[in-house]
Amino acid sequence: MALLFKDPFVAGFHGFSQVGGRNEQRFHFPGMVSFDGRNGFRINASSEFNLRGSSDHLDRFQKAHAVAPYPEILRDSKGGVGEAKKGNRINGHGAVEHGNPLGFPGHPMPEKLVVAVDVDEVLGTFVSALNKFIADRYSLNHTVSEYHVYEFFKIWKCSRDEADIRVHEFFKTPYFKKGIQPIPGALSALHKLSKFCDLSVVTSRQNVIKDHTVEWIEKHFPGLFQEIHFGNHFALDGNSRPKSDICRSLGAHVLIDDNPRYAIECADAGMRVLLFDYENSYPWSKTDSATQHPSVTKVHNWEEVEKQLLSWVMS
Repeated sequence: MALLFKDPFVAGFHGFSQVGGRNEQRFHFPGMVSFDGRNGFRINASSEFNLRGSSDHLDRFQKAHAVAPYPEILRDSKGGVGEAKKGNRINGHGAVEHGNPLGFPGHPMPEKLVVAVDVDEVLGTFVSALNKFIADRYSLNHTVSEYHVYEFFKIWKCSRDEADIRVHEFFKTPYFKKGIQPIPGALSALHKLSKFCDLSVVTSRQNVIKDHTVEWIEKHFPGLFQEIHFGNHFALDGNSRPKSDICRSLGAHVLIDDNPRYAIECADAGMRVLLFDYENSYPWSKTDSATQHPSVTKVHNWEEVEKQLLSWVMS
C-alpha cells in the first residue's frame, strides 16, 4: 500500500543497494516514488533484510534471483540464520552500493537510529492471553494487575520448571495462536518511525515458536522490521542469548521493552531504553531500579515512544 507524506523531512527513500562483507549482506528493495503536485510525494513501503551466516552458506545464494512480498531472515539464540519463508527469493549480487535518501533544501535527513523492539506487551498482548489460558486450564484466577514480576512461577505458586512447562503448553493452544492482539497505536507509530529509524525485533521468545511469531509480526506489522531475533529465554531446549548481546550485534542505539530486567541490562551496556508501560497498566514495569537509571525513560503508549525517538533523532 502506498504511504503518503506531505512533509519532505520524512519522505526519504533508498535505492536498491546491497551492503556487506564476506559474512553479511544487506538488501534494500525500494518502493516506487511518484509526485502529486497537490499532496506531495507518494512512496510505497520498502522492505529490507539482512542475511548473515557462514561464507559457505552465502555462496549458495550468490547467483539466486527472486522476489518476495516480505523477505524474512530469522536469527536464533546463537545468531545463526534461520530458514526463510517458503516462496521468498533472494537476490545475491556482489556489488556494494548505497542509495541516497531523498533530500530537500533546508531539510537534511538525519542519521537513522537503530531501534530494537520487543514483542510481548510492546507489540502484542501476551500476558492477558496467557492469563486467560491459565485460568481456564488450571483454575487459577488471577488478574493481570497481580503480575508484579515477569517470573510466572511466583504468581502461580509453582516451581520454575512447572511454569515453563505451562507456558509451552499455552503455545500449542488457540489462546496463544489467536488470542494475542496488537497493542493500540503500535502500527501507526511504527509506520512513522520507520522513516527515520531502522527497526528490528529483539524478543526473548523461544525458538519453538519462531515460525508463528514471524507470521504474527508480518500479519500485524508487515514490512516494518529488518531483522527478527530470538533470545530463547525460559526455553525447555536450546541455549539462550542475552538481549544486550543481540542488541550489540545489531548496533542498536535504543531498546523498547516492558521488562525492567532487560531495560537495566541494555542500559548498562550503553543503550538508551524506553521502558514501555502501556497506559500505566503493567505492574511488573514499576521498579525503581529501572526508572531511576539515567538511560531508561518510561513511556506509556506508542505516541510517547514516537515523540521520544523523534526528539533523540533531532538532538
